[in-house]
Amino acid sequence: MPTDEYRLEQLSNGQRLVTEKLDHLRSVCMGFWIPAGSRDEPTELVGATHFIEHLLFKGSARYTAEEVAQVFDMLGGELNASTSREYVVVYGRFLDDQLPVAMDVMTDMLLTPTFTDLDREREVVLEEIAMVDDSPQDLIHDVLAEVVLDGHPLAHPILGTRESISGVSEEEIRAYHNTRFQFGDMVVAAAGNIDHDRLRGLLLESHETVSRGDPARAPFIPETGPRRRFLNKETEQMHVCIGGVGLARDDERRYQLSVLDSLFGGSLSSRLFQEVREKRGLVYSVYSFSSMYWETGLTGLYFGCRPERLGAVMETVGRELGRLVSEPAPVEELRRAKEHLKGRMILGLESTSSRMSRLGRGVLTDIEILSLDELAERIESVTGEQVMELAAEVYSPAGLSVVGIGGDEDRFTEAVPEGCLGGLD
Repeated sequence: MPTDEYRLEQLSNGQRLVTEKLDHLRSVCMGFWIPAGSRDEPTELVGATHFIEHLLFKGSARYTAEEVAQVFDMLGGELNASTSREYVVVYGRFLDDQLPVAMDVMTDMLLTPTFTDLDREREVVLEEIAMVDDSPQDLIHDVLAEVVLDGHPLAHPILGTRESISGVSEEEIRAYHNTRFQFGDMVVAAAGNIDHDRLRGLLLESHETVSRGDPARAPFIPETGPRRRFLNKETEQMHVCIGGVGLARDDERRYQLSVLDSLFGGSLSSRLFQEVREKRGLVYSVYSFSSMYWETGLTGLYFGCRPERLGAVMETVGRELGRLVSEPAPVEELRRAKEHLKGRMILGLESTSSRMSRLGRGVLTDIEILSLDELAERIESVTGEQVMELAAEVYSPAGLSVVGIGGDEDRFTEAVPEGCLGGLD
Protein backbone atom coordinates (compact mmCIF):
# COMPACT_ATOMS: atom_id res chain seq x y z
CA MET A 1 0.00 0.00 0.00
CA PRO A 2 1.13 3.63 -0.53
CA THR A 3 3.21 4.94 2.37
CA ASP A 4 2.97 8.73 1.92
CA GLU A 5 6.78 8.77 2.10
CA TYR A 6 8.65 10.81 -0.48
CA ARG A 7 12.20 11.90 -1.16
CA LEU A 8 13.03 15.50 -2.12
CA GLU A 9 16.41 16.71 -3.33
CA GLN A 10 17.90 19.82 -4.94
CA LEU A 11 20.17 18.75 -7.82
CA SER A 12 23.41 20.39 -8.88
CA ASN A 13 21.75 21.62 -12.10
CA GLY A 14 19.21 23.60 -10.08
CA GLN A 15 16.31 21.19 -10.44
CA ARG A 16 14.26 19.92 -7.55
CA LEU A 17 13.60 16.19 -7.75
CA VAL A 18 10.84 14.60 -5.71
CA THR A 19 9.88 10.92 -5.86
CA GLU A 20 7.57 8.51 -4.10
CA LYS A 21 8.46 4.82 -4.39
CA LEU A 22 5.51 2.45 -4.69
CA ASP A 23 7.28 -0.86 -5.17
CA HIS A 24 4.09 -2.90 -5.37
CA LEU A 25 3.57 -1.41 -8.86
CA ARG A 26 5.28 -1.97 -12.21
CA SER A 27 4.55 1.50 -13.58
CA VAL A 28 5.90 5.02 -13.16
CA CYS A 29 4.34 8.42 -13.72
CA MET A 30 6.91 11.17 -14.25
CA GLY A 31 6.18 14.86 -14.72
CA PHE A 32 8.21 17.96 -15.53
CA TRP A 33 6.69 20.98 -13.77
CA ILE A 34 7.61 24.27 -15.43
CA PRO A 35 7.16 27.61 -13.57
CA ALA A 36 5.51 29.36 -16.50
CA GLY A 37 1.82 30.07 -16.91
CA SER A 38 -0.58 32.51 -18.48
CA ARG A 39 0.11 35.03 -15.70
CA ASP A 40 3.73 35.33 -16.92
CA GLU A 41 2.84 36.42 -20.44
CA PRO A 42 3.12 40.02 -21.66
CA THR A 43 -0.13 41.30 -23.09
CA GLU A 44 0.96 40.84 -26.69
CA LEU A 45 1.81 37.17 -26.03
CA VAL A 46 -1.34 36.08 -24.24
CA GLY A 47 -1.74 32.34 -24.79
CA ALA A 48 1.94 31.77 -25.65
CA THR A 49 2.53 29.30 -22.80
CA HIS A 50 -0.34 27.06 -23.86
CA PHE A 51 0.71 27.38 -27.51
CA ILE A 52 4.22 26.16 -26.62
CA GLU A 53 2.70 23.25 -24.70
CA HIS A 54 1.09 22.17 -27.98
CA LEU A 55 4.27 22.73 -29.99
CA LEU A 56 6.40 20.56 -27.68
CA PHE A 57 4.62 17.55 -29.19
CA LYS A 58 5.37 18.58 -32.79
CA GLY A 59 8.93 17.27 -32.79
CA SER A 60 12.36 17.90 -31.31
CA ALA A 61 15.98 17.82 -32.47
CA ARG A 62 16.07 14.00 -32.45
CA TYR A 63 12.41 12.97 -32.68
CA THR A 64 9.66 13.85 -35.11
CA ALA A 65 6.11 14.26 -33.83
CA GLU A 66 5.27 10.83 -35.21
CA GLU A 67 8.28 9.24 -33.54
CA VAL A 68 7.34 10.77 -30.17
CA ALA A 69 3.89 9.20 -30.47
CA GLN A 70 5.33 5.87 -31.65
CA VAL A 71 7.77 5.63 -28.74
CA PHE A 72 5.09 6.06 -26.11
CA ASP A 73 2.74 3.74 -27.96
CA MET A 74 5.44 1.06 -27.88
CA LEU A 75 5.94 1.70 -24.17
CA GLY A 76 2.26 0.97 -23.66
CA GLY A 77 1.99 4.27 -21.85
CA GLU A 78 0.71 7.78 -22.34
CA LEU A 79 2.19 11.24 -22.81
CA ASN A 80 0.27 14.42 -22.05
CA ALA A 81 0.53 17.99 -20.79
CA SER A 82 -1.54 20.82 -19.38
CA THR A 83 -1.19 24.57 -18.85
CA SER A 84 -2.54 26.61 -15.95
CA ARG A 85 -2.29 30.23 -14.91
CA GLU A 86 0.94 29.54 -12.99
CA TYR A 87 2.63 26.46 -14.44
CA VAL A 88 2.89 23.88 -17.21
CA VAL A 89 3.23 20.15 -16.56
CA VAL A 90 4.39 17.61 -19.15
CA TYR A 91 3.95 14.06 -17.88
CA GLY A 92 4.14 10.45 -18.99
CA ARG A 93 3.10 7.04 -17.67
CA PHE A 94 5.12 3.97 -18.61
CA LEU A 95 6.50 0.67 -17.31
CA ASP A 96 9.32 1.01 -14.80
CA ASP A 97 11.99 -0.59 -17.02
CA GLN A 98 11.31 2.00 -19.76
CA LEU A 99 12.48 4.98 -17.70
CA PRO A 100 15.61 5.76 -19.80
CA VAL A 101 13.65 5.79 -23.07
CA ALA A 102 10.85 7.94 -21.64
CA MET A 103 13.38 10.33 -20.11
CA ASP A 104 15.25 10.68 -23.40
CA VAL A 105 12.12 11.55 -25.37
CA MET A 106 10.62 13.92 -22.79
CA THR A 107 13.81 15.91 -22.17
CA ASP A 108 14.41 16.29 -25.91
CA MET A 109 10.86 17.60 -26.34
CA LEU A 110 11.33 20.13 -23.55
CA LEU A 111 14.84 21.31 -24.41
CA THR A 112 15.05 21.24 -28.21
CA PRO A 113 11.57 21.68 -29.71
CA THR A 114 11.75 22.44 -33.42
CA PHE A 115 8.40 24.28 -33.49
CA THR A 116 7.65 22.35 -36.66
CA ASP A 117 4.24 23.01 -38.21
CA LEU A 118 3.80 26.12 -36.08
CA ASP A 119 1.20 27.62 -38.40
CA ARG A 120 -0.73 24.36 -38.62
CA GLU A 121 -0.76 24.03 -34.82
CA ARG A 122 -1.78 27.69 -34.60
CA GLU A 123 -4.97 26.67 -36.40
CA VAL A 124 -5.50 23.85 -33.89
CA VAL A 125 -5.27 26.30 -30.97
CA LEU A 126 -7.63 28.71 -32.74
CA GLU A 127 -10.11 25.84 -33.02
CA GLU A 128 -9.68 25.17 -29.30
CA ILE A 129 -10.42 28.84 -28.56
CA ALA A 130 -13.50 28.62 -30.79
CA MET A 131 -14.61 25.49 -28.92
CA VAL A 132 -14.46 27.31 -25.58
CA ASP A 133 -16.28 30.29 -27.08
CA ASP A 134 -19.03 27.84 -28.03
CA SER A 135 -19.08 26.40 -24.48
CA PRO A 136 -20.48 29.15 -22.24
CA GLN A 137 -20.21 26.93 -19.16
CA ASP A 138 -16.42 27.05 -19.66
CA LEU A 139 -16.08 30.55 -21.08
CA ILE A 140 -17.85 32.16 -18.14
CA HIS A 141 -15.01 31.25 -15.78
CA ASP A 142 -12.63 33.31 -17.92
CA VAL A 143 -15.13 36.17 -17.85
CA LEU A 144 -15.32 36.03 -14.04
CA ALA A 145 -11.51 36.03 -13.76
CA GLU A 146 -11.33 39.09 -16.02
CA VAL A 147 -13.81 40.92 -13.78
CA VAL A 148 -12.49 39.92 -10.35
CA LEU A 149 -8.77 39.97 -11.23
CA ASP A 150 -9.06 42.99 -13.50
CA GLY A 151 -5.75 44.58 -14.42
CA HIS A 152 -3.46 41.64 -13.68
CA PRO A 153 -2.04 38.89 -15.93
CA LEU A 154 -3.80 36.32 -13.71
CA ALA A 155 -6.89 37.37 -15.64
CA HIS A 156 -5.34 36.33 -18.97
CA PRO A 157 -7.28 33.54 -20.70
CA ILE A 158 -5.01 30.48 -20.66
CA LEU A 159 -5.71 29.73 -24.33
CA GLY A 160 -5.11 33.32 -25.39
CA THR A 161 -7.31 35.19 -27.84
CA ARG A 162 -7.86 34.88 -31.57
CA GLU A 163 -5.86 38.08 -32.06
CA SER A 164 -2.89 37.13 -29.88
CA ILE A 165 -2.54 33.59 -31.27
CA SER A 166 -3.01 34.74 -34.87
CA GLY A 167 -0.38 37.43 -34.46
CA VAL A 168 2.40 35.72 -32.48
CA SER A 169 5.53 34.96 -34.54
CA GLU A 170 7.90 32.01 -34.41
CA GLU A 171 10.66 34.32 -33.16
CA GLU A 172 8.51 35.49 -30.26
CA ILE A 173 7.59 31.91 -29.39
CA ARG A 174 11.26 30.83 -29.43
CA ALA A 175 12.29 33.78 -27.25
CA TYR A 176 9.54 33.10 -24.71
CA HIS A 177 10.45 29.39 -24.59
CA ASN A 178 14.12 30.25 -24.07
CA THR A 179 13.24 32.54 -21.16
CA ARG A 180 10.58 30.55 -19.33
CA PHE A 181 11.30 26.88 -20.12
CA GLN A 182 14.71 26.54 -18.46
CA PHE A 183 15.52 22.90 -17.62
CA GLY A 184 17.14 23.79 -14.30
CA ASP A 185 14.04 25.69 -13.15
CA MET A 186 11.78 22.66 -13.60
CA VAL A 187 10.57 20.44 -10.78
CA VAL A 188 10.75 16.75 -11.70
CA ALA A 189 8.26 14.54 -9.86
CA ALA A 190 7.78 10.78 -10.15
CA ALA A 191 5.63 8.22 -8.40
CA GLY A 192 5.55 4.46 -8.81
CA ASN A 193 8.26 1.82 -8.92
CA ILE A 194 10.96 4.46 -9.26
CA ASP A 195 14.60 4.48 -8.16
CA HIS A 196 15.35 8.03 -7.01
CA ASP A 197 19.11 7.74 -7.47
CA ARG A 198 18.77 6.33 -10.97
CA LEU A 199 16.40 9.12 -11.96
CA ARG A 200 18.80 11.72 -10.56
CA GLY A 201 21.63 10.28 -12.66
CA LEU A 202 19.54 10.36 -15.84
CA LEU A 203 18.55 13.99 -15.25
CA LEU A 204 22.11 15.18 -14.64
CA GLU A 205 23.32 13.19 -17.61
CA SER A 206 20.74 14.73 -19.92
CA HIS A 207 21.42 18.35 -18.97
CA GLU A 208 23.91 19.79 -16.50
CA THR A 209 23.28 23.52 -17.05
CA VAL A 210 22.63 25.30 -13.77
CA SER A 211 19.30 27.10 -13.39
CA ARG A 212 19.19 30.82 -14.11
CA GLY A 213 16.25 31.14 -11.75
CA ASP A 214 12.72 31.75 -12.97
CA PRO A 215 11.92 35.45 -13.48
CA ALA A 216 10.28 37.13 -10.51
CA ARG A 217 6.52 37.60 -10.46
CA ALA A 218 5.03 40.85 -9.30
CA PRO A 219 2.56 40.34 -6.42
CA PHE A 220 -0.99 41.50 -6.96
CA ILE A 221 -3.84 41.98 -4.49
CA PRO A 222 -7.12 42.75 -6.30
CA GLU A 223 -9.36 45.52 -5.09
CA THR A 224 -12.65 44.10 -3.91
CA GLY A 225 -15.91 45.53 -5.11
CA PRO A 226 -19.05 44.21 -6.81
CA ARG A 227 -19.15 44.44 -10.58
CA ARG A 228 -21.53 43.15 -13.19
CA ARG A 229 -20.82 42.00 -16.73
CA PHE A 230 -22.96 40.35 -19.36
CA LEU A 231 -21.80 38.66 -22.57
CA ASN A 232 -24.51 38.43 -25.21
CA LYS A 233 -24.56 35.03 -26.95
CA GLU A 234 -27.34 32.97 -28.47
CA THR A 235 -27.72 30.21 -25.90
CA GLU A 236 -30.60 28.12 -24.61
CA GLN A 237 -29.55 28.70 -21.01
CA MET A 238 -28.48 31.70 -18.96
CA HIS A 239 -25.03 30.92 -17.56
CA VAL A 240 -24.08 32.79 -14.38
CA CYS A 241 -21.04 33.01 -12.12
CA ILE A 242 -21.04 34.83 -8.79
CA GLY A 243 -17.64 35.31 -7.18
CA GLY A 244 -14.93 37.40 -5.67
CA VAL A 245 -11.41 37.43 -4.26
CA GLY A 246 -10.49 34.23 -2.44
CA LEU A 247 -7.43 32.96 -0.54
CA ALA A 248 -3.80 32.69 -1.53
CA ARG A 249 -2.54 29.12 -1.67
CA ASP A 250 -0.32 29.49 1.43
CA ASP A 251 -3.18 30.83 3.58
CA GLU A 252 -3.58 28.61 6.64
CA ARG A 253 -7.35 28.83 6.20
CA ARG A 254 -7.19 26.81 2.97
CA TYR A 255 -8.45 23.75 4.84
CA GLN A 256 -11.39 25.76 6.13
CA LEU A 257 -12.03 26.84 2.53
CA SER A 258 -12.02 23.20 1.38
CA VAL A 259 -14.65 22.33 3.98
CA LEU A 260 -16.68 25.43 3.07
CA ASP A 261 -16.56 24.49 -0.61
CA SER A 262 -17.61 20.89 0.09
CA LEU A 263 -20.49 22.02 2.29
CA PHE A 264 -21.73 24.82 0.04
CA GLY A 265 -21.54 23.43 -3.48
CA GLY A 266 -18.89 20.74 -3.86
CA SER A 267 -20.91 17.56 -3.46
CA LEU A 268 -24.27 15.94 -4.18
CA SER A 269 -25.43 16.65 -0.62
CA SER A 270 -24.18 20.26 -0.65
CA ARG A 271 -26.57 23.12 -0.01
CA LEU A 272 -26.55 24.51 -3.54
CA PHE A 273 -27.11 21.14 -5.19
CA GLN A 274 -29.90 20.18 -2.82
CA GLU A 275 -31.71 23.51 -2.62
CA VAL A 276 -31.41 24.69 -6.23
CA ARG A 277 -31.51 21.43 -8.19
CA GLU A 278 -32.95 18.61 -6.09
CA LYS A 279 -35.69 20.43 -4.16
CA ARG A 280 -36.72 22.96 -6.81
CA GLY A 281 -35.53 21.51 -10.13
CA LEU A 282 -34.34 24.92 -11.31
CA VAL A 283 -31.03 23.86 -12.85
CA TYR A 284 -29.10 20.88 -14.14
CA SER A 285 -25.66 22.12 -13.08
CA VAL A 286 -24.80 24.15 -9.97
CA TYR A 287 -21.60 24.12 -7.94
CA SER A 288 -19.13 26.24 -5.98
CA PHE A 289 -15.40 26.46 -6.69
CA SER A 290 -12.17 28.02 -5.47
CA SER A 291 -8.82 28.66 -7.15
CA MET A 292 -5.75 29.58 -5.10
CA TYR A 293 -2.73 31.33 -6.58
CA TRP A 294 0.57 32.65 -5.22
CA GLU A 295 -0.73 35.86 -3.65
CA THR A 296 -4.51 35.77 -4.08
CA GLY A 297 -7.40 33.56 -5.14
CA LEU A 298 -10.83 33.35 -6.72
CA THR A 299 -13.92 31.89 -5.04
CA GLY A 300 -17.40 31.60 -6.44
CA LEU A 301 -20.29 29.56 -7.74
CA TYR A 302 -21.76 28.68 -11.13
CA PHE A 303 -25.17 27.70 -12.40
CA GLY A 304 -26.98 27.42 -15.72
CA CYS A 305 -30.73 27.75 -16.11
CA ARG A 306 -33.40 28.70 -18.63
CA PRO A 307 -33.76 32.51 -18.80
CA GLU A 308 -37.25 32.56 -17.30
CA ARG A 309 -35.93 30.80 -14.18
CA LEU A 310 -33.04 33.19 -13.51
CA GLY A 311 -34.93 35.26 -10.95
CA ALA A 312 -35.97 32.19 -8.95
CA VAL A 313 -32.44 30.78 -9.00
CA MET A 314 -30.91 34.09 -7.91
CA GLU A 315 -33.42 34.31 -5.08
CA THR A 316 -32.60 30.79 -3.88
CA VAL A 317 -28.85 31.30 -4.20
CA GLY A 318 -29.09 34.63 -2.37
CA ARG A 319 -30.97 32.97 0.47
CA GLU A 320 -28.36 30.23 0.76
CA LEU A 321 -25.54 32.77 0.70
CA GLY A 322 -27.22 34.67 3.51
CA ARG A 323 -27.52 31.50 5.59
CA LEU A 324 -23.93 30.54 4.85
CA VAL A 325 -22.46 33.79 6.20
CA SER A 326 -24.73 34.16 9.24
CA GLU A 327 -25.33 30.64 10.67
CA PRO A 328 -22.74 28.07 11.80
CA ALA A 329 -23.13 24.78 9.97
CA PRO A 330 -24.98 22.07 11.97
CA VAL A 331 -22.68 19.39 13.40
CA GLU A 332 -23.95 16.59 11.15
CA GLU A 333 -23.69 18.67 7.98
CA LEU A 334 -20.14 19.69 8.89
CA ARG A 335 -19.20 16.06 9.56
CA ARG A 336 -20.61 15.00 6.20
CA ALA A 337 -18.62 17.69 4.38
CA LYS A 338 -15.41 16.60 6.10
CA GLU A 339 -15.95 12.92 5.33
CA HIS A 340 -16.62 13.79 1.69
CA LEU A 341 -13.33 15.67 1.52
CA LYS A 342 -11.31 12.90 3.15
CA GLY A 343 -12.84 10.24 0.94
CA ARG A 344 -12.16 12.29 -2.18
CA MET A 345 -8.52 12.75 -1.14
CA ILE A 346 -7.94 9.05 -0.51
CA LEU A 347 -9.64 7.97 -3.74
CA GLY A 348 -7.73 10.67 -5.63
CA LEU A 349 -4.38 9.24 -4.55
CA GLU A 350 -4.95 5.71 -5.78
CA SER A 351 -3.11 6.31 -9.07
CA THR A 352 0.52 7.13 -9.84
CA SER A 353 -0.51 10.19 -11.87
CA SER A 354 -2.43 11.77 -8.98
CA ARG A 355 0.39 11.04 -6.53
CA MET A 356 2.94 12.50 -8.95
CA SER A 357 0.78 15.61 -9.32
CA ARG A 358 0.51 16.01 -5.55
CA LEU A 359 4.30 15.96 -5.24
CA GLY A 360 5.12 18.14 -8.24
CA ARG A 361 2.55 20.80 -7.53
CA GLY A 362 3.49 20.94 -3.86
CA VAL A 363 7.20 21.42 -4.53
CA LEU A 364 6.75 23.88 -7.39
CA THR A 365 4.36 26.07 -5.40
CA ASP A 366 6.29 25.71 -2.10
CA ILE A 367 3.31 24.23 -0.26
CA GLU A 368 3.99 21.60 2.37
CA ILE A 369 3.23 18.04 1.28
CA LEU A 370 1.22 16.44 4.06
CA SER A 371 0.50 12.76 4.62
CA LEU A 372 -3.11 11.60 4.43
CA ASP A 373 -3.22 11.40 8.21
CA GLU A 374 -1.95 14.98 8.51
CA LEU A 375 -4.45 16.19 5.90
CA ALA A 376 -7.28 14.42 7.71
CA GLU A 377 -6.20 16.04 10.97
CA ARG A 378 -6.22 19.52 9.41
CA ILE A 379 -9.70 18.93 8.00
CA GLU A 380 -11.05 17.48 11.25
CA SER A 381 -9.84 20.55 13.17
CA VAL A 382 -12.09 22.90 11.16
CA THR A 383 -15.04 24.23 13.17
CA GLY A 384 -18.44 25.46 12.09
CA GLU A 385 -17.64 28.94 13.41
CA GLN A 386 -14.46 29.08 11.29
CA VAL A 387 -16.41 28.10 8.19
CA MET A 388 -19.01 30.79 8.85
CA GLU A 389 -16.35 33.47 9.47
CA LEU A 390 -14.50 32.58 6.27
CA ALA A 391 -17.74 32.53 4.30
CA ALA A 392 -18.50 36.03 5.57
CA GLU A 393 -15.18 37.13 4.08
CA VAL A 394 -15.09 35.38 0.69
CA TYR A 395 -18.84 35.47 0.05
CA SER A 396 -19.53 38.96 1.38
CA PRO A 397 -22.00 40.72 -0.98
CA ALA A 398 -19.80 43.82 -0.78
CA GLY A 399 -17.06 41.94 -2.64
CA LEU A 400 -19.05 39.78 -5.04
CA SER A 401 -19.33 40.25 -8.77
CA VAL A 402 -21.88 38.64 -11.07
CA VAL A 403 -21.21 37.73 -14.69
CA GLY A 404 -23.61 36.19 -17.16
CA ILE A 405 -23.68 34.73 -20.65
CA GLY A 406 -26.91 34.39 -22.58
CA GLY A 407 -29.25 35.85 -25.14
CA ASP A 408 -31.46 38.02 -22.90
CA GLU A 409 -29.55 40.88 -21.29
CA ASP A 410 -32.75 42.59 -20.14
CA ARG A 411 -33.71 39.55 -18.05
CA PHE A 412 -30.19 39.42 -16.58
CA THR A 413 -30.34 43.13 -15.70
CA GLU A 414 -33.72 42.64 -14.07
CA ALA A 415 -32.49 39.74 -11.93
CA VAL A 416 -29.12 41.36 -11.17
CA PRO A 417 -29.56 45.15 -10.83
CA GLU A 418 -26.37 47.23 -10.78
CA GLY A 419 -24.97 47.45 -7.24
CA CYS A 420 -27.59 45.13 -5.78
CA LEU A 421 -26.66 41.64 -7.00
CA GLY A 422 -30.30 40.60 -6.89
CA GLY A 423 -31.11 39.33 -3.43
CA LEU A 424 -27.50 38.89 -2.30
CA ASP A 425 -27.48 41.99 -0.10
